[in-house]
Amino acid sequence: MASDTSISGSTQTSGLTALLAISKDGVIGDKGDLPWRLSSDLRRFKKITMGGVLIMGRKTYDSIGRPLPGRTTIVLTRDTNWHCDGVMTANSAAEAIKIAENRESFVVGGAEIYRLLLPLCERVLVTQVMATIDGDTRLELDLSDFHVETRSKHPSSEVDEYETEFVEYHRQKRS
Repeated sequence: MASDTSISGSTQTSGLTALLAISKDGVIGDKGDLPWRLSSDLRRFKKITMGGVLIMGRKTYDSIGRPLPGRTTIVLTRDTNWHCDGVMTANSAAEAIKIAENRESFVVGGAEIYRLLLPLCERVLVTQVMATIDGDTRLELDLSDFHVETRSKHPSSEVDEYETEFVEYHRQKRS
């Protein structure tokens, strides 16, 4: 995705939250899929995002394969001809934010979309997978502009392949 210099400081982004799971070594995906089995995290994702707007890249949408029920889906893609029933399409970050209309919106991947929109997010909700994972999609997550609001640990279990830590970050006040 190209740099989106049309996004200005006046853009309303107060409802923009990044939501992601990431391993200790920065892996967020493998071969177009999640590289772990974390049922509790998927339930948390559904609970957090229900009724909101999901902003994702086309590859992430393709990996899901359908619009998720109870949520508006905006796919951010360079391909101006791409469309899918039940999904809104944006060709820039500014357009995606405009389509979201200041509703509670969640940036949900992939790596390129996180890099593009993280600077506009006021919150970041991270499921830290407490393991080193093999994967082909990585993200360097710079949260130096954020502070930890809450943190909770979750052990591995029959439905959760790895121990995780769920951390809610809030952007520090911008000057």
